[in-house]
Amino acid sequence: IQGAVLMRLYIAGHTGLVGSACVDYFSRLSDVVLLTAPRSELDLTDTQAVHRWLASERPDAVILAAGRVGGIAANIRSPAEFIYENVLIEANVIHGAWKAGVARLLNFGSSCMYPKQCPQPMRVERLMTGPVEPTSEPYAVAKWAGVSLCASYSRQHKVRFISAIPATVYGPRDSFDPESAHVLSALIRKLHAARQQRCQEVTLWGSGRARREFLYADDLASACAVLLQRYEAAAPVNIGSGASCTGRELASLVADVVGFEGQIRWDATRPDGAPEKRLHSDVMRLLGWSPQVTLRDGVERTYRWFLEHETKEVSCASS
Repeated sequence: IQGAVLMRLYIAGHTGLVGSACVDYFSRLSDVVLLTAPRSELDLTDTQAVHRWLASERPDAVILAAGRVGGIAANIRSPAEFIYENVLIEANVIHGAWKAGVARLLNFGSSCMYPKQCPQPMRVERLMTGPVEPTSEPYAVAKWAGVSLCASYSRQHKVRFISAIPATVYGPRDSFDPESAHVLSALIRKLHAARQQRCQEVTLWGSGRARREFLYADDLASACAVLLQRYEAAAPVNIGSGASCTGRELASLVADVVGFEGQIRWDATRPDGAPEKRLHSDVMRLLGWSPQVTLRDGVERTYRWFLEHETKEVSCASS
């Protein structure tokens, strides 16, 4: 983006994990004017309000980082909200952006769009070639709708609306609410509480054998800049770090970072989700992007942010 004509960039979902990382990144660029709107000012599920706001502000580019997110428990508990709210937000922002004459839009899909038994690492050609993980199906369908919307508007209206599929994103400003947090943030909160309360053991969901690839939010933000500047293809693009581990390995790493020395037990009666999710990300490497933050460094940075901003107590009970 740097070196281009002054660009007005709207980041939808600017207070969330991905959106806030994008705000941090793009605010450092002198040729970008950032546009944001808090939920109190703009409800992204309100079609007419979204269209009016975009028509009034007329951004040159949009990063669509807004939506309902959560871990396995949240997906199981609220499938209707996950599919309804995400589809509505995507449709409102993407259609509104087109109506307002936005030239470039970057939307986010999800690795849960891939088949549950997808060959690893997962390539975009494998999308929609098999059943997805049932616990996240409504969210996966919603994210696929956003990807299809971008591809359809690009094909019909000749705009550059593209989609990226990131690995599991983590970092500062994520939700650490035990009811809705993603796996890494939930682990940080739980093991931190266990250390504080001197618990002898904690019990975690699943077998601990499922493998995931993790991407630090700042690395994703830098990838967004590369995609807005250089990516032209219609197909969605994977953004992976190459850093993957099992649930057991991740729990051991987080325990070491937070200083929990008790025993970790696994409740195999609880769902694991897909057995493995790693992304084939050669396209990003060819575009000149590579991640800069190792998993351990990212966990340490995230834990420091947690200590500075989170004060609620939680118990050692299963989650």
